[in-house]
Amino acid sequence: MPVYDNQEELQAAVGRLERCSPLVFAGEVRSLHEQLARACHGQGFLLMGGDCAEAFNEFNVDHVRDTFRVLLQMALVLTFGSSLPVIKVGRMAGQFAKPRSEPDEVRGDVSLPSYRGDIINREEFTAEARRNNPHNMVEAYHQSAQTLNILRAFATGGYADISRLQAWNLDFVEQTEEGSRYRQFATKVDESLRFMKAIGVDTSSATFSKTDFYTAHECLLLPYEQALTRKDSTTGRWYDCSAHMLWVGERTRELDGAHLEFTRGIGNPLGVKISDKCTPEELIRICDTMNPNNTPGKLTIIVRMGAEKLRKNLPGLIRAVQREGKSVLWISDPVHGNTRKTENGFKTRDFDNIRAELRAFFDVHDEMGSHPGGVHLEMTGEDVTECTGGVSDVTEDTLGDRYNTYCDPRLNGSQALEIAFLIAERMRKRSGLPPIE
Repeated sequence: MPVYDNQEELQAAVGRLERCSPLVFAGEVRSLHEQLARACHGQGFLLMGGDCAEAFNEFNVDHVRDTFRVLLQMALVLTFGSSLPVIKVGRMAGQFAKPRSEPDEVRGDVSLPSYRGDIINREEFTAEARRNNPHNMVEAYHQSAQTLNILRAFATGGYADISRLQAWNLDFVEQTEEGSRYRQFATKVDESLRFMKAIGVDTSSATFSKTDFYTAHECLLLPYEQALTRKDSTTGRWYDCSAHMLWVGERTRELDGAHLEFTRGIGNPLGVKISDKCTPEELIRICDTMNPNNTPGKLTIIVRMGAEKLRKNLPGLIRAVQREGKSVLWISDPVHGNTRKTENGFKTRDFDNIRAELRAFFDVHDEMGSHPGGVHLEMTGEDVTECTGGVSDVTEDTLGDRYNTYCDPRLNGSQALEIAFLIAERMRKRSGLPPIE
């Protein structure tokens, strides 16, 4: 939790947020919860993706649109591959804060507070920029409101119409092998749509022309989350109206900590990041704390370990959950456990390691008879060079070409689409279906 040097300034910012409209609404949150509950029973797949950290000076409509486009493409591929409904959740409209292992950053002889995300302070290495400024929360709220307006317009205003699936291809992705593969795949879907239309199915209905799209972010900055918590007039329950879903990170999931205590009191679907440090006993206590009524769809376990540690540790966690009868949705975060620093100072993630962790995740669930229920990715629709490998052929030597991240490295659109095809093929194999041609 950041320390603010002016409590009056903090209370003024919190007061402004408390008077603001909710960013999301309880009915939307309940709709997501229902879809996640079905996924818990093996009847859905959760796709979560978006920026590592949103930034004030990077906000623009094109950036939001391009990430949305890639997520639409991925969801279409995953739906075809898994024959399951895909729940689309963006790490957007609130993913501003970032945890830090060190409170201070030292450059030469100068030590300043670490950059914790634009909602808390600024990245520039000056005393003024690194001051924890509570008014940044208000700015984050207004940017989130704009982002949600854009997403709602794209999701319901015709952009997500499945008949436009060829137009979702990003220009830089179109030139890649995965872009070509998506084009061929889209042609097959087009043929299916024409067939359905010919036999009398109304392909102009909302099922085909609109989509549900939800938002999520890490529950990190509690003054912001508490200020946007509202009581639902229909049910009398409390919801954090900053996002449809929130997750608690590996560093803030202490059983007696403030973050789990806060999430216990809200009606939103929740996630919790789990690494190899989590024991089966601890996971059961987390489930009891975050989902005391064992409600399906309430709790998503986001596994981030690296392939080798996942194969060793995940079976015991799944076994404990099965033994205690806990209702959870298991999803893979294959990026966070595979971050490294190159010799020239870039933080990166290798595509081969991400793929290996995903393969391990599916292998373990096959062995345990459990449902591999989703994937959580740090990704962008931009043509960045931040993660090495994949069909986009980013190397350590080319990382600096378009390394734009404010925090951790992200998959670009081509790499993210490649991940979707890999998962789709695995899901088809799991179901006994032929490969996507």
